[in-house]
Amino acid sequence: MRFTHDLQLKLGEVSISEIKFDVKSRDDIPQLLMGLQHLYATEEIRENIFSILETHINPDVSKTNGRPGMELWTILVMGVLRLNLNWDYDRLHEMVNNHGKIREMLGIGPMNSEHQFNLQTIKDNVSLLTVDLLEKVNQVVIEAGHSLVKKKGDEKLNGRCDSFVVETNVHYPTDINLLFDSIRKVITIVAALCVTLNMPDWRQSKYNLKVIKKLYRKAQKLKNSTSKDEKKQEARENAIKEAHLAYIETVELFLAKAWTTIGKIGKGNPFTFVNILEVESFIKHAERQIDQIRRRVIDGEKIPHDEKVFSIFETHTEWISKGKAGVPVELGQRVCILEDQYGFILHHMVMDKKTDDKITISMVEEAQKKFPCLHSCSFDKGFYTPSNREQLGTLLDFVVLPKKGKLSIKDKEHEYSEDFINARHQHSAVESAINALGVHGLDICPDHGSLGFKKYVALGVMSRNIQIVGSILLKQEKKSLERKIKYKKAA
Repeated sequence: MRFTHDLQLKLGEVSISEIKFDVKSRDDIPQLLMGLQHLYATEEIRENIFSILETHINPDVSKTNGRPGMELWTILVMGVLRLNLNWDYDRLHEMVNNHGKIREMLGIGPMNSEHQFNLQTIKDNVSLLTVDLLEKVNQVVIEAGHSLVKKKGDEKLNGRCDSFVVETNVHYPTDINLLFDSIRKVITIVAALCVTLNMPDWRQSKYNLKVIKKLYRKAQKLKNSTSKDEKKQEARENAIKEAHLAYIETVELFLAKAWTTIGKIGKGNPFTFVNILEVESFIKHAERQIDQIRRRVIDGEKIPHDEKVFSIFETHTEWISKGKAGVPVELGQRVCILEDQYGFILHHMVMDKKTDDKITISMVEEAQKKFPCLHSCSFDKGFYTPSNREQLGTLLDFVVLPKKGKLSIKDKEHEYSEDFINARHQHSAVESAINALGVHGLDICPDHGSLGFKKYVALGVMSRNIQIVGSILLKQEKKSLERKIKYKKAA
């Protein structure tokens, strides 16, 4: 049994629409809470959001039977707070149980100190937010924001599009440390299964890991000789090969033993089925890394980039080099955003092994499905192809897409025009939006898996748009307060 939010106030509770905030505060929390308050206090917006929440969060769960679950409004507020303020779950747990204004926004009165949230309950419920749900709520949020800033309802939108990297929570990958990660997980899981099933096969698992780690460290520390003496170079190369061979051959022995053990256990036991599938997955990772180490170190082959995996835990991680000063490489995934002139992010896309020029058209098309009044958009050179420029001309009234390479006379006339130059100057504002997203959670994704990554990004974009709504309201409140003070002084 799960409700969106109980609108009936209890003794000591404060209506969410009547919560007061310090307009002089420069912290992010009042902005975010004011944005959430506006969504809740405006009846039409609240009904739209509640309808989306009911449709997407456990829609099959009965609303009349069973134990009451966390309210859907509470789940949304917690998700927004966690991501926009870049909190981990421990900080979120502390704040929702002790921060007065946040508890009021959750619908808990200041006198109700007994209502406390458990850490695991928060994790389980916030994870129920889906990508589809977040994108639909995001559209409602943007429309609410536009109603605050647009002078005319049919005012045209001017877009700015660019991409950036959201990093995954992984260590720097090498083929030998990825192999160690794989065999460590294989031995740990198989040993735990043996303890559960009273099998004596892996009693020395901790010692086995120490043996492997010693060989791994030895291979890791050896470096190619910089000496000009050919004998010294050859001796160092032989030592490197011997260390890597000893390492991978030892790992192969333990992999063979692991195959034997899971063969004894079998997949018939439903309690161990998932664990065995997990072991088999890590064994395949280990076998791939052994093959690549053998080819690279022993055979001297250069491993093609598309064969490499950069994390055995976050397999969607990509090796991205964007040529930034001081940032030779980033480990994560590209995310493209399309922002309007008011700072709202109209659309975003997680670019699964795609470059900017491959998603140019789809970004505009998807944004126009949600916001048909988008009539112009600016890009940088990375989005350019002749085909993209031609197709964008049919989708938009005005396109700012600088051409790569030498410009023809016609191209010069277009790109040196006053309108084009002004739009190019305004395009750099999208970097401010990217920086704000990085500060507000989208620097490193701590969530696991490709789906977890996409949910994290979608929640980050929606949370940022809610904060922008709150920022607009805060500025309006400040101006209103300043006018009142001015009138009092004049009187």
